Amino acid sequence: MSLAAHRFAQCSANSKIVTPQQRITRRRFLGAAAATAGGMLTPGASRLDASPIVAPSDLASTGHFWYRPQPAGPYIDSQRDNKAFGFAGATIFLSEDNARTWPHSIPFPNAHNITFSSILKNGHLIFATHSRLYLSTDNLKTYHPITVKDAGGADYIAHQPQNPELPGWYFHPLDGVHTWDVNGVEMLVWGNYCNVLGGAAPVNIYYSTDNGHTVKIAYAFGQNPAYRDNGSEGGGPTGTPLGDPDNPVIARHVHCVAYNPAEDAFYACTGDRDRGEKQECHWLKGTYDADNDKWRWTVLVSDVSNSRYKSGGINFVDGKLYWVADANGPEPHDRGIFQCDPADITRPEAHTMLFNPQYESANMIIQDGVILVSHYAPASPYATGFIISLDMGRTWAQYDLKEYGRRSPVRFHKKNSDGWFRVDLRSGWIKRAEVLFIKPKQALSPFRLE
Repeated sequence: MSLAAHRFAQCSANSKIVTPQQRITRRRFLGAAAATAGGMLTPGASRLDASPIVAPSDLASTGHFWYRPQPAGPYIDSQRDNKAFGFAGATIFLSEDNARTWPHSIPFPNAHNITFSSILKNGHLIFATHSRLYLSTDNLKTYHPITVKDAGGADYIAHQPQNPELPGWYFHPLDGVHTWDVNGVEMLVWGNYCNVLGGAAPVNIYYSTDNGHTVKIAYAFGQNPAYRDNGSEGGGPTGTPLGDPDNPVIARHVHCVAYNPAEDAFYACTGDRDRGEKQECHWLKGTYDADNDKWRWTVLVSDVSNSRYKSGGINFVDGKLYWVADANGPEPHDRGIFQCDPADITRPEAHTMLFNPQYESANMIIQDGVILVSHYAPASPYATGFIISLDMGRTWAQYDLKEYGRRSPVRFHKKNSDGWFRVDLRSGWIKRAEVLFIKPKQALSPFRLE
């Protein structure tokens, strides 16, 4: 393994934590967050007025990026270009000007249980609660439920939960990029990060090739004996077994799915733990046969939890594979931000470590030469930690946005048309808390995100 030369920007006395140059006050942040969570909107409200636009002088700043909490209003769950999808109270909303106004809305009584959403290129909105999936094709004038299909085309029906309040996170992802142009067709592909909160759920990779009208299972993991539905938030060793009984490959959940156009192939990585002779940390490679609507998957590698294959944040840039590892267990920890040729993913000696943040991380996005990564709060001294490179990994900096408290940033969305990444801030590791926007100060490289 080679360690790439880098210059590491840090400015604190203990050489660990950079203090942002200009801070937003916790009172200001909590006020905006409370307005979002507290339901300033009444059920059935058809429109929100414009949110105040933050002046540049009011923005919090580090040496590498500006940052701000989302404006008061609906919880912004996803974004694409100039559009944003959000929810508050018993209503879902669509903005066409990056959450300044919300002209489209419709009552949705289960809005507080939304766990996933994606805005497709043609404007369709697909969103999910714990175990139900929905589609709107007309800017939220209407929406309708989608019944997922299994690999054979039969209806895939969610299991009957032991606790009706905990039906399982069937569709909740940890990553934020789920759509790709695949041979001229937009494909929606994602996996569920489950068996932590919301009840036990089977672990699947889902896909759609027809703008959300049809959603099918691309890959179904086997029945994990550690995460049966026993009525608890994360499942346990007793209760209803979930998953494909004929698949010996088990996982706790999916960390990331990404597409490599150079190979016309998808990659997925999973977690989380060691189960005796079986392991939950896998890397899979899948190819899709559009003519026959069939998938072919190969398990590339399975490894222990204290390895670089317990990971996430898969990205492909100019044919190279990038990922970040959150290995845990006895020291030494095999973790860091890595790069290799896709063909070398099973050969650690061919990997280049671009940077080692020292602590667990499994979320990363790369766009326009900017690499943005986050710390996992329960395992890091950083309260709300970010790792950033503006030059595709040649130089790095780390920042702790302490004013947000103990938060784990997840679900990184591509920049909107104003240049802001959207990031979930989760309390602990995965409980929904706030939304943060980050805008790199400059991109020093013309690299493109595949």
